[in-house]
Amino acid sequence: MPNATRNTTGARGQYGDRMLRLLREFGPLTRSELGKLSGLSRTTLYEVVSRLVDSGQVIAAVPDSTPRRRGRPAEKLILNPQAGRVLGIDFARRAVRVVAVDRDDLGRDDLGRHDAISTASEAHSPTAQWPDRIVIARRLLGTLTGGRLRLDALSGVGVAVTGPATDARAPLEQRAMALMMGRSFGARVRFDNAARLAALAETVWGAAHGQRDVLYLELSDPVGGALVSGGVLHRGAHGWSGGFGHITAEPAGAKCPCGGRGCLQTVASTKAVLDAYRPGADLPDLLAALGSGDPAAHAVLRRAGTYVGRVLAGLVNALEPGIVVVGGELVTAGPTLMESVQRELLANVVRCVSRPSPLVRPAELGDHAAALGAASLLRQPGRAPSHSVGKGLGAAVRMSGGLRAN
Repeated sequence: MPNATRNTTGARGQYGDRMLRLLREFGPLTRSELGKLSGLSRTTLYEVVSRLVDSGQVIAAVPDSTPRRRGRPAEKLILNPQAGRVLGIDFARRAVRVVAVDRDDLGRDDLGRHDAISTASEAHSPTAQWPDRIVIARRLLGTLTGGRLRLDALSGVGVAVTGPATDARAPLEQRAMALMMGRSFGARVRFDNAARLAALAETVWGAAHGQRDVLYLELSDPVGGALVSGGVLHRGAHGWSGGFGHITAEPAGAKCPCGGRGCLQTVASTKAVLDAYRPGADLPDLLAALGSGDPAAHAVLRRAGTYVGRVLAGLVNALEPGIVVVGGELVTAGPTLMESVQRELLANVVRCVSRPSPLVRPAELGDHAAALGAASLLRQPGRAPSHSVGKGLGAAVRMSGGLRAN
């Protein structure tokens, strides 16, 4: 009997997919018209249609243009334009960013320039707690859809977080956050590191479009990165892949919070660069100084770029990516940094007759890169399955670790 139940459930799912395909192809249809096209029995048809309406994937309504006749006018079954959407959320340190993408458009090359994508963001205090951040995400989702999107109709939710997303030693707070996400959104939820997801977005639609092997470095706080190999994110054995900020750049340099000394984080993070320019300076101060031609501002960026270029050269020699993409807030400071990065990288890459010089480009997708990558995460293969609400997501969190809020 259990096998029969599973087979029946699978058949109903296939029938539902068939109904959705017919509605996409022919547009709004009555139940009678849908029955003739599908060949299903009346009983099966009504059961499958009820499931689609209850889940929010299909809307049953009487079109305004229907001529008035005696009796009850026939309802038309219409695809819910909001259903089948994929949501990407980036829980950054000081903001929540949300993108909503039509599932069928996730593979479009021009998604970043396409009407199928909508974005929203809201800043918050870096000390904001997870419940508050999730409330912000829900509110932003409402602004994207005019409050019409039913969460149970979502194809899935991808989430970008700072720090490893598959660390089995994640603290209880992080696992609790994942459970809150599942209960709040009621859809498949997948998590990954924000820098990795920014790399994925740049590979699909940004600076590395068309490339299958991409090395991505993010110069922010913290310094991080990712490797895309064969079009698939590389996560490492325990989810820590991409910790480029902890490669030694200056052996006799400052101590790093990780316990090492002279890590790239200590010389090329936003904080390190600002401190080197002037203690207490912020990024707008640095940008203003660069705009006015301040030699000290340009000097600190050239120095940081030199260290970055050397580290990247070592990674390129070892991994041979097709392209190197450098992102993060420091890249917005202008050409001084990138010129220094490229010069030092090319000076230290091992030359091979059969291998061209690596392409080096600044990232293109801006603040919403990680959220875009989170939306596209649902198309990526992964070790852990996607999970929905409650107990299932709790099990996923226990298996694959939780998330870092800060």
